[in-house]
Amino acid sequence: MNTRSRAAALAVSAVLLAAVAVTYTVSHDAESAPASGRTSADGRRLQFLANGRLSYTSPPGSRRVTSVVCDRAYAAAGTVACLRPVGALSAGALVVMDAGLRERRRVPLTGFPNRLRVSASGRMVAWTLFIDGHSYATTGFSTRAGILDTRTGRLVTTLEDFTIIKDGAPYRNRDVNFWGVTFAADDNRFYATLSTGGGRHLVQGDFAARTVRTLAPGVECPSLSPDGTRLAFKSAVAGNPKRGWRLSTLDLATLRRTPLAETRGVDDQPVWLDGRTVGYTLQLSDGKNQTWAVPASGGGRPRLLLDNASSVSPPP
Repeated sequence: MNTRSRAAALAVSAVLLAAVAVTYTVSHDAESAPASGRTSADGRRLQFLANGRLSYTSPPGSRRVTSVVCDRAYAAAGTVACLRPVGALSAGALVVMDAGLRERRRVPLTGFPNRLRVSASGRMVAWTLFIDGHSYATTGFSTRAGILDTRTGRLVTTLEDFTIIKDGAPYRNRDVNFWGVTFAADDNRFYATLSTGGGRHLVQGDFAARTVRTLAPGVECPSLSPDGTRLAFKSAVAGNPKRGWRLSTLDLATLRRTPLAETRGVDDQPVWLDGRTVGYTLQLSDGKNQTWAVPASGGGRPRLLLDNASSVSPPP
């Protein structure tokens, strides 16, 4: 991140924090919404955002909509993470809650919410913010990715402080950006996207050692499969983000890529709904969000999972 970007980010932070005049509280109140959602393939409920409010499928065919407001949300193993919106009178924050939506931890953040993940155990939380710009297709954007260990309280505010091994050699560059973290089952290894020198790379990270190393080019917003053998990800069409992104999977043992049946542009970090199905959000031309699902095998065809929904989490 360049000096000008850091100075601008600090200035925005000062203005926002000075304007904070209210305290965020979590409410347990919920309301019923018209039937418009489905559960996962095996009938278990899903968590998602509907019009920015944390919501749940509630069989048969209805929704439970809470009063918790998030720009991004994710849940796993009883840990619910929420990236609070940035407003004229409020700064952003990561809010970590339990399954009853009781707040456990809050981390003030500067930037615009973009990606969010919780490890399968519920222990690790990772987020990505836009600091400059609002799209991966633009030039000159800047992101910041951080990780919180909810068990130990260890907080890494930016992965830019980690040691980078690129193509087998130590690497440093002022233009480094990270985004789209996903965790392995050991709560230490993770995968993410590294952008530098005009290229975008899949990296494998070691949280304890504070290192990342490049594995493959052109892999963005990875999501690790439940068995830890594959990544679902988006990749720029013909290597040009301005042409949009397509979904694929990557076999970590062979680095073989399998394009998925979804041919529309997907600018999202996909999620494994189970070992065979990948979910993702599409934004329509009218700004409405839909959550879709597609087989991870590369066959089949996409199906609409939830209308007016984004930030879906795999079923518990």
